[in-house]
Amino acid sequence: MTLDRVKRGQSFKITSIPNEVVRVQAIRFGIAEGETVSCEEVVPAGPIVIRKNKQQIALGRGLARQIGVVMSCTEKE
Repeated sequence: MTLDRVKRGQSFKITSIPNEVVRVQAIRFGIAEGETVSCEEVVPAGPIVIRKNKQQIALGRGLARQIGVVMSCTEKE
């Protein structure tokens, strides 16, 4: 599953960032493989806003589409 398919309130773990350029972009946002983050908002046809600790990060769909994730057991209600 890729990051662009997550839904608001879901927590997930980043499992893969296969493209080196995308990995560098993600690291600039403070995101790396193995991190657990949550989805704050999914803007229709727009960015996906995720939360890592107290930081909110808006990722474009193209970037999100290239980041592999797996759902976490904890979901925000």
